[in-house]
Amino acid sequence: MVVFYDGSFEGFLTLVYEVYYAKLHVSAIIKKMPERLVFESVHEVFSDDVKASKVLNALKKHFSKENQRTIFNIFLCDTKAHERSLLEYIRTGFKNTRLLGNITNPHLFYIQNLEKELLSLVHKMYGFTRFEELEDGTLYAKIETKFNILPFLGEHFFKRLGKIPFIIHDVRRSLALMKDESSMQIHSIASFDAPIYSQNEAHVKELWKRFFKATAIQSRHNPKLQKNLVPLLYRTYMSEFQA
Repeated sequence: MVVFYDGSFEGFLTLVYEVYYAKLHVSAIIKKMPERLVFESVHEVFSDDVKASKVLNALKKHFSKENQRTIFNIFLCDTKAHERSLLEYIRTGFKNTRLLGNITNPHLFYIQNLEKELLSLVHKMYGFTRFEELEDGTLYAKIETKFNILPFLGEHFFKRLGKIPFIIHDVRRSLALMKDESSMQIHSIASFDAPIYSQNEAHVKELWKRFFKATAIQSRHNPKLQKNLVPLLYRTYMSEFQA
């Protein structure tokens, strides 16, 4: 049976609930209905806060914090199909959490590798994220990443920047993590006006570019190695690589 849901975390938890209680035999989980399905019945899941809460409470009761974190992390890998494997991860954990490290299970092996890929991206973006100062003193950064890593970046820069307000704008997903003096939240953005930068921003950016060039050792210039360490994918919003 093919299971269709809305792509939200609440929707996925509702899906888990219905798979268990309706004893569904799942062959695939999809977020977009295909034009044709041959010899396959479709079960559509509608997000239900009550059902989702019951599953979430069960996860907190039966899974360690590390395993719970893995479930949340995998769901942030929104550009890869992970639902079928994540469902298997949860099923296995409810049976016996000690089996979650069994890499002979292809679903569990996939989950392990996908989480490593996510955390590797997060580690890179800690260093590759570039902030610019807005007119009101808020720091603003744009990112376009393979996975949704705003929660990780928000936690990291909350510790690094202290009381300084900041915005991290995920252009690809039309999301913005906004941190002010009292809260830090992720918001969906329907439209976004071009920000007004502070008078000093252009000068500071130019100084940073000069520093970047001045510290380079020309005799050891190795563009190939540089591209390996800082791939072109990450350079779009890095000021030192902008003309």
